[in-house]
Amino acid sequence: MPDETRRRPDVRELFTDRLGVLGTRSGQILLFLVLAAVTVFAMIQLKLVAIPLVIAIIVASALAPVMRLLRARGVSALVATWIALLSGFVIFGGLVALVVFAVRGQWDDLVSSASDGVDRLWQFVADLPFDIDQSQIDDARQSAVDFLTSSQFGSGALAGATVAGEIATSLVLFIVILFFFLKDGDRIWAFFLSPFQGHVLERGQRIGRVAVKTLGGYIRGTATVAAVDAIAIGVGVAIVGVPLALPLAVIVFLSAFIPLIGATIAGLLAALVALVTNGPVAALVVIIIVIIVNQLEGNFLQPVVMAQSLKLHPLVVLLALTAGTILGGIIGAVISVPIAAVAWAIAKVWNKPEVAAVAAARPIRRNKQPKELPAE
Repeated sequence: MPDETRRRPDVRELFTDRLGVLGTRSGQILLFLVLAAVTVFAMIQLKLVAIPLVIAIIVASALAPVMRLLRARGVSALVATWIALLSGFVIFGGLVALVVFAVRGQWDDLVSSASDGVDRLWQFVADLPFDIDQSQIDDARQSAVDFLTSSQFGSGALAGATVAGEIATSLVLFIVILFFFLKDGDRIWAFFLSPFQGHVLERGQRIGRVAVKTLGGYIRGTATVAAVDAIAIGVGVAIVGVPLALPLAVIVFLSAFIPLIGATIAGLLAALVALVTNGPVAALVVIIIVIIVNQLEGNFLQPVVMAQSLKLHPLVVLLALTAGTILGGIIGAVISVPIAAVAWAIAKVWNKPEVAAVAAARPIRRNKQPKELPAE
């Protein structure tokens, strides 16, 4: 006969025991994953808006110290914004002009050297101890020529024109968004926090400060390391006598923003140009230069420059880089690691202020004894 006096647990007890807490946490994790998946899907569908928005946030965070310096000197927000934007346009435009002039000035020599280098490569392939005859090499070359003159290549060029239009639209949108972030970034964030009060408002303000500081520090540190790498490799390539040293240096600078693989890809490209234009000895010298520069950067420069920014484990960087590349291509590979760094920084200060977070990271002194209470 069942015990009728046995009390049934109420709903609160079902959710507060171990199994209930585990189920609640599992439900929260699933809900978070669903919201994250929906957010990523929406950003992919609206990438024409989402990508300029994210890049504008990154650039605005990197330029935050410049804006604070100008504002501290009494410059109005509007004038400081125009100064920052025009300075960026002048620097970027001058760099593009230098690259264009360098390519135009060395183009004839590059074409001649590349033609000779390609012939040497074909001869090297023909001399390999594999069953590759001249007819197979000629067929491969003819296939490449046929593709370049086919309708498939023309449709690809048309698709490229469509992509160019999207890039132009995204660039204009990026400039507009960046202008308002530089001018009214703090007011925009304050507007989003206006519905909150108390500790929720303090948390929002804390998250905003940490996000800007972490993101700006990461971008400025990466840009510094990339500039040193580009100058060192560019000078080394120029000394070896490889054509297009300046464009290759620019590629090294841009590829440095892709962690783990960017510097390697840029080094291989420089070595390939050296191989085609100057021969295998020059290519070997370029590879040695790239290896030396990467070792000096990883062991000496990066720990000093990036000391103030958040450091992520290489596995986290690899996972973020892979996910960003799958979802957003090259742009996703560039912005994925900064986003991961900011997310981790926000998670660290979610429930405690920045000062407490820094104090918690400091080692505790065990040999310090507590003070004795005064005798009553």
